[in-house]
Amino acid sequence: MLYLIGLGLNENGISLEGIEALKKCKKIYLESYTVDFPYSIEKIESSFGKKINVLGRSEVESEDLIKESKKIDVALLVYGCPLFATTHMSLISDAHQEKVKTKIIYAASIFDAVAETGLQLYKFGKITSMPFWQKNYEPYSFLESVQENNSIGAHSLILIDIGLEFKDAVEQLEKACKKPEVKVEIDKMIVCSNMGCDKSKIFYGSLNQLKKNKVLKPFCFIVPGKMHFLEEEIVEGFC
Repeated sequence: MLYLIGLGLNENGISLEGIEALKKCKKIYLESYTVDFPYSIEKIESSFGKKINVLGRSEVESEDLIKESKKIDVALLVYGCPLFATTHMSLISDAHQEKVKTKIIYAASIFDAVAETGLQLYKFGKITSMPFWQKNYEPYSFLESVQENNSIGAHSLILIDIGLEFKDAVEQLEKACKKPEVKVEIDKMIVCSNMGCDKSKIFYGSLNQLKKNKVLKPFCFIVPGKMHFLEEEIVEGFC
């Protein structure tokens, strides 16, 4: 059996169902490539009393997990919700093809937590991701989703690539908006930091105003669409 178990947003976010499943597992793995963890792996190990093996993307996408799950119960721990990343759905699909039983155990994700901003979840459009820019690699296609969402008045959630510092992420966003092909102007934006944790913070303001704040990882950006007056009232409180 292969279990995909969501850890939620903090060290106590895993469900009772998830904890019971871990007791059955001979091997426990943790994928480490989709988010900057706001707490240490050691905290998870001490909570479960079992050794946790950290895996990178190539290891999760290999056939090793599925081969092992044919013989013993294996758990793959995922920060937030286990199926938020498409990689994990591919893993489930591959397991089914190999006749390996799977069990998904859900937990809270960032998409649950952003409701704390006061924005209504059903008014969010396409979710997009900002990649880590490198030399000769500065993609800005994530703004196409923002533009499309803006056209229907929907809110845009921009997930931030692992390892990207807040200051650099804001600078990348500014540069991307200045590209001649881009038709996105960001007047004000919401920043969500460490959601679900003790040090969680929500900021709202112009890009220049937001730069002055200390923002911890993991964080995400929200470009509000057309807001209801109740949404505006709550969001303005984060200025």
